[in-house]
Amino acid sequence: MENVRELFQILTRRFGFLNKNCCSAGGVDISLVQSQILYEIDHQHNPSVQQVAEALGTDITTFSRQVQSLMKMNLVQKTADPDDRRVYVLSLTTEGKFVAATIDKQINAYLDEVFSHMNEFERETVLRSLRLLMGAMSKTRLCCSTQDG
Repeated sequence: MENVRELFQILTRRFGFLNKNCCSAGGVDISLVQSQILYEIDHQHNPSVQQVAEALGTDITTFSRQVQSLMKMNLVQKTADPDDRRVYVLSLTTEGKFVAATIDKQINAYLDEVFSHMNEFERETVLRSLRLLMGAMSKTRLCCSTQDG
């Protein structure tokens, strides 16, 4: 029988290498975690610090350090929520939007290259299987909130 964990380990490692090697835009090098933060901020509507940290499954202290580094790079801004001054909302700066879009293009180009080695049926099979897997993962108690799937 195939070692399923090993398959996931290799897949995660290969995708990690992609992020490690390709995420630079406008002369700025971005780590995997930072690229995920930029992605979440870009895809949520005025998310709070807590919302993004929860979406990424990161503890708030580690997350806050990452946000601080992104703020120093002038990619992210943090502002107090006008309705609740205790809550801080994250948004991308103009430069942050450019960097997030550039990283998105790089990753999509990589995925296009990967899928170019498959025919249409194989591509659809992989995507359908990934959707099934994500749906199943969202139902387990051990991992993954339903906001992902």
